[in-house]
Amino acid sequence: MTQVHALNMSEADWKNWCVAAGAKAFLGTQIMEWMTRKGCLDPLQFSNVSQSLRSKLAEEFAWHVPNIDTLLESGDGSEKILLKTHDNLFTECVLMPSENRVTLCVSSQVGCRMACTFCQTGKMGLTRDLTRGEIIAQIIIANRRLLEKGDARRVTNIVFMGMGEPLDNFDEVVAACSIMLDERFFGLSKHRVTVSTSGLVPAIEKLGQLLPVSLAISLHSADEEQRSSMMPVNKKHSLAELKQALLSYPVQTRHGITFEYVMINGVNDSIQHAKKLVKFLHGLKAKVNLIPMNPHPGTEMVATDPERMREFQKYLADRSIPAPVRYSRGQDVSAACGQLASKRRTELNLAPRAVALARRREWLAKKSESSSSCE
Repeated sequence: MTQVHALNMSEADWKNWCVAAGAKAFLGTQIMEWMTRKGCLDPLQFSNVSQSLRSKLAEEFAWHVPNIDTLLESGDGSEKILLKTHDNLFTECVLMPSENRVTLCVSSQVGCRMACTFCQTGKMGLTRDLTRGEIIAQIIIANRRLLEKGDARRVTNIVFMGMGEPLDNFDEVVAACSIMLDERFFGLSKHRVTVSTSGLVPAIEKLGQLLPVSLAISLHSADEEQRSSMMPVNKKHSLAELKQALLSYPVQTRHGITFEYVMINGVNDSIQHAKKLVKFLHGLKAKVNLIPMNPHPGTEMVATDPERMREFQKYLADRSIPAPVRYSRGQDVSAACGQLASKRRTELNLAPRAVALARRREWLAKKSESSSSCE
């Protein structure tokens, strides 16, 4: 029988399990604290739990975290962590320490079904959702990595901007975020957990009702036809629908909702595009992050030139819309915005579909080995 992974259990699940095992319910909260606040996934080390219960925990649950397949350190100090799951699939997170914070970009899926034209992950397709435990494990792994590097800090900021569309994996992402925000567990501020979405309108509305997190919208064009060609999600949920949902979203930060706008040379970077963006943002409390297109193999799209970007930025700023230019970290190791595709160092120059095929072959080989060993 497959064991339930300890990180996939909620606090209520743990309390019920403790009571069924003849222990006090409050021990369920303490087990959660060991895994999250203390980052310990060895139940035999849970010193405030009885020896008999520790043994039972070790026997009944799985306690592993995904293996680190590859660490790619960028020249800017960030680090891409390629993780292999228990079923031999690959996902990534990006650790980005800076002077005042430690940001972790987490993944919510293996691959992505959104198929945005400017994103490597979207060219891989979707393999499966990550569980809440696999999402939380990325924080635990990142905190351990900080200690290994001699940095006594812990992750302070989470951005759901890695592989996958977070709101396409709604229940697991919400469950993971709830644990991140709980002061007894990871204790992160609601201002420092950001969920980014391409625009799944019903899920945005539901998220606003359930969870106090910061919201980021991958917009990239305020022209209906163009956005549909760049982002297929727009064919299902139009800009008008998206704006209506955002007008009622309970914002959590002083600048309101963040809009991500990848600047692609000759595609979405004219003053006419800026005018349409201003019109779309009218009535919304918003900030626009202008992100120069990060190149990747298999695309001819390149970043807008700096002068044109400054003109676009000034047009927004003159209309009281904050529009900082965000240069993505980790570009040299394929860790920047739109570049995540489960690449090892030797694969950085491969097209994302080629990498996806390589990962598929590895998975089939591992499955074949496993089947042979069981015979």
